[in-house]
Amino acid sequence: MSGPKVAMVLAAGLGTRMRPLTDDRPKALVEVGGRVLIDHMLDRLAQVGVETAVVNVHAFADRLEAHLRARDATGVLPRIILSDERAEPLETGGGIRHALHLLPDTPFWVANIDSVWIGDDGRALEAVAAAWDPARMDVCLLTASTAESMGFHDTGDLFLSPEGEVRFKDAGEQAPLVYVGVHICKPSVVADGPDGPFGLLPIWKRLTQAGRVHGVAPPGLWMHVGDPGARDAAQARLAAG
Repeated sequence: MSGPKVAMVLAAGLGTRMRPLTDDRPKALVEVGGRVLIDHMLDRLAQVGVETAVVNVHAFADRLEAHLRARDATGVLPRIILSDERAEPLETGGGIRHALHLLPDTPFWVANIDSVWIGDDGRALEAVAAAWDPARMDVCLLTASTAESMGFHDTGDLFLSPEGEVRFKDAGEQAPLVYVGVHICKPSVVADGPDGPFGLLPIWKRLTQAGRVHGVAPPGLWMHVGDPGARDAAQARLAAG
């Protein structure tokens, strides 16, 4: 595979919208289709050649750490490195910046743990890797049709130009595509961020002004597992095949 061999997996969220399913576990360990969310994503990353995953932990960190160490002990890829955020959850950007010493100084994957998908013949992440061009971009997002996805914002997130450049929607706009939680980026995207928590979206919006955020929209059905109802809907759709 031609994509990065290392991924940052964002698993430190509190999962408040997923309660009561997260009353005794992190969102990453909520089951969908007989497997916990983080394993769905780790297995997807392994399919595109990811050998190492840096996973941040906060809520129920001991329980998530035990699961990841047990998974790692089986020898299945990717190998796991933990980034400890027990002291304070650092949001998306802050979590990546906190883990930069564990990540390469070359581009890497970043993945949320609350999206599952079918119908892409295993090629969605390959499409991101194929589109990645560090000379033209700092970020390459995996996106999907707003109308044909489940559990995401029904007004969408963004537009893609014919060349794949991203434009985020303005207030009041409806956008045809949603970001589905996986991207490739350069370490420089977060390197100059502040200490403590911060998000990625404001950084991405600044980078779009220079045309440095691109995206792809491969076929497939994406499901955002953000609350118990969405978990049930995703589980039913996975069972239907």
